[in-house]
Amino acid sequence: MHQIGRIGAAEKGKLKHAIVSSHPGETRDISGYKVASHLNIYVLDTPGVLSPRFANDDSGSRLALTGAITGSLLDEYDIAQFLLAVVNSREEYRRWENLNEEGGSSSNDNANTSRSHNKKRQYVSDHTQDFVVKAVRQVLFETISSFKVDLVKEDELRRLIDCQFVSLQEAFKVSTESSEDVGKSIALKLLNLYRTGRLGHYTLDHVPDVRQELAA
Repeated sequence: MHQIGRIGAAEKGKLKHAIVSSHPGETRDISGYKVASHLNIYVLDTPGVLSPRFANDDSGSRLALTGAITGSLLDEYDIAQFLLAVVNSREEYRRWENLNEEGGSSSNDNANTSRSHNKKRQYVSDHTQDFVVKAVRQVLFETISSFKVDLVKEDELRRLIDCQFVSLQEAFKVSTESSEDVGKSIALKLLNLYRTGRLGHYTLDHVPDVRQELAA
C-alpha cells in the first residue's frame, strides 16, 4: 500500500515509513502514513494494547512464547518449560522418529556432507546449525518416547521436563563451566529454535477437536 501511494502521490519522496521490529514495544505513539492522494488515504500505525492482567495462567506464557510481549515480564526458563509442556503434549515429535536412520547412512548424504564441509564449517556454539537442531529433535523424541508415564499428571510432566533440560544441555553443548546460567542459556536457545520454526508448528490456543464433536 505504501508503494502504491508513493507512485500516485503528488509529494513523491516525502512519504514516511513506519518503523518495524521483531521485538514488541517498538511502536509507542500513533503515526499516520499517507498511502494515496486521490482520494487521500492514510494508514494509522498504533501501539498494541494488552490488558494489565492475564486472563489465566497460560495466556501470559503463550504471549511470551510467541514473542508478543517482552521477555522481561516472564523468566525465560519458565517460558521454555511451558514450551516443552506443549511439545510433550502434541504429536509433532513423532515426525522425528527416523532421524537416527537418516543421519549420514546413505551415500548421497555422505557425498553431500563431504562437499559441504569446505563451504560451511560446523560450530557447536551456533545452535541454529542443522546438526545441532537435529540433535535437539532427537533428544525431544527420545525423552518423550521413553517416558512411559501419564503426562496429564503435573508432577510427572515436570519430571520429564527436568530430564529434557539435562539432555538438551548436551545437545546444545552448553558447558557447566560457563559463567552464564546454564538453565537460562538452554532456554534461550530452545526458544529461538521454536520462534524460527525449527521445532515444528504448534497451535497454542485450545482448539476443540471437531471430529470428536461430529462423532458425538
